[in-house]
Amino acid sequence: MILDIVRGVLGLAVVGLGASARVIKQFEQGIVFRFGRVREQLRGPGLTMLVPGVDRLRKVNLQIVTLPIPAQDGITRDNVTLRVDAVVYFKVVDPVRAVVNVEDYRFAILQVAQTSLRSIIGKSELDDLLSNRERLNQGLELMIDTPALGWGVDIDRVEIKDVALPEGMKRSMSRQAEAERERRARIITADGELQASVKLSQAAETMENTPAALQLRLLQTIVEVAAEKNSTLVLPFPVELLRFLEKSSDALDRRAAQVGDPEPNKPGEQLPG
Repeated sequence: MILDIVRGVLGLAVVGLGASARVIKQFEQGIVFRFGRVREQLRGPGLTMLVPGVDRLRKVNLQIVTLPIPAQDGITRDNVTLRVDAVVYFKVVDPVRAVVNVEDYRFAILQVAQTSLRSIIGKSELDDLLSNRERLNQGLELMIDTPALGWGVDIDRVEIKDVALPEGMKRSMSRQAEAERERRARIITADGELQASVKLSQAAETMENTPAALQLRLLQTIVEVAAEKNSTLVLPFPVELLRFLEKSSDALDRRAAQVGDPEPNKPGEQLPG
């Protein structure tokens, strides 16, 4: 009889111990509600004891939470319709406020993030969303962090993941990029031709002042052509030789004009014996 009573007492003790003992993990903190009122002292990691039927434990995760924001449709300031999605990284810094001040802090953060993302889309231009995301991320983080502080939540960072453009806009941007590349290619080609023309002009002046340089260039051209496997060899006629012949012909004409030709014999006249 006494043994049965002892066993019953031990069973009740074990049941009571199991009902009052709780384990809190390393990345959690426990909030104890006693008769609905929050106890000031938070319970840290490890084994903690509660008063059965009086205390209620609420565990809060202190890890950084990754919360994806669903893609939001919006119209940019330059009237482009697109879809933008993002991701929010946050953590709880005040477990009491996260549990008491808001019903579900995860859901609240998600709703604020969606609203802020749509607002950022409407205030920004397409070029900013594509190339200046760092500034937009900072603005989005500030918009979400302002109400989150009152809920005991700290926003670590916010990142815009993807910007989905309509197919027509993608084709237009592709044509614009192609035209820009073609424009730069033409500018580079024109710049190269200009530099080449300047160098050719300088080379022409050098050859004009130094005829031997022209002859050396002609010889170099002949060597280059002869190195090719061609059956026909084209030799350029020296321009200096043409100028020499032209000068020689002019000199002969002037000399003949100064000396003059003998007059022809008249009819009936005899040549002197």
